[in-house]
Amino acid sequence: MSPITALTYVLPHRLLSWLARRLAYSTNRAVKQWLIDTVTRKFGVDLSEAAQPDPTAYPSFNAFFTRALKPGARTPDPDPRALLMPADGHISQCGPIVDGRIFQAKGQSFTAAELLGSQADAAPFHDGSFATVYLSPRDYHRVHMPCTGTLRETVHVPGRLFSVGVDAVASVPRLFARNERLVCHFDTDFGPMVQVMVGALLVSGVETVWGGVEIPPYGHTITRKDYRGRGITLERFAEMARFNYGSTVIVLLPKDAATLDPALHAQSPVRLGQRLALRE
Repeated sequence: MSPITALTYVLPHRLLSWLARRLAYSTNRAVKQWLIDTVTRKFGVDLSEAAQPDPTAYPSFNAFFTRALKPGARTPDPDPRALLMPADGHISQCGPIVDGRIFQAKGQSFTAAELLGSQADAAPFHDGSFATVYLSPRDYHRVHMPCTGTLRETVHVPGRLFSVGVDAVASVPRLFARNERLVCHFDTDFGPMVQVMVGALLVSGVETVWGGVEIPPYGHTITRKDYRGRGITLERFAEMARFNYGSTVIVLLPKDAATLDPALHAQSPVRLGQRLALRE
C-alpha cells in the first residue's frame, strides 16, 4: 500500500469531497479556467470529440467535466445481441461472479450482497458476471445503458470515499463495497441488470437522467426509491447517469444472460458503445 493510499484511511473523505465540489461548481473565471487547463494538460483530454471544443466556453469545471460528446463520436455495436460498454475508461476487472463474490484485484474481493446492500438483491447475480469500468479524469463522464431496461429501484448505499486508483483497488479490502454508491436496478428482456455508480475521494457526485442529483447529500442509512409502475424505460445506448467529477461504474448481469467479450481484461482501454457482452 502506498503512503498516499494509507493516508486516505484517516483523511476526512466527505469534507474533502465537499470542498472539491465547491471548486468544481465555481463560476469564478480564473478558478474554473485554471482547473480546466490543468486537467486538460495533465491528462491529455481530447476536446475535439466534445460538443463544445472550446475550453473557455464552459461556465464551470463541472460543466467541462460532464461535457457532452459531438453526435457520432461514439456509436453502439451494430449487433442487436450485443450488450454495450456503458462508459469510456479502462476495465478494472471483469469476469464471472463466483459463488456470489466479485473479484476486485489480486487477493481482494467482495460479495455482491455487500455491493448492493442486500442479500435478496444480490441473489439473481449469484453466479452471473460483472464488469468494473474505471473512468479517469480524461474520459467522457456520462454513463449509458448496455441494453434497454425499465428502472425498478435505486438504492443509495452510504459509505467511505476511498480513491479508486490502481493502488487503492489493489490494497484497500472490499473498496467498491465500502465507498458511497448509487445502485440502479433495471428489468430487461433477459432478467435483472444492475449498474452501480461508485463514488470516490474528491469525485463523489452522481446525477441520473430521471432524478437529477442523487449524491450528495451523502447518506447515513441505506435509502431505497421504488420506481415500479412509473414507466421509466431507457433505450440501449441512451444516457443513464453522470458523475459530477468522475469514478467507477460496475455492471452486474445474471447467470446465462450473456457472455462477456473475451477480448476484455484488466486494464483494457474501453469506449462507450463497444461490445461488453453477447446475449446467449
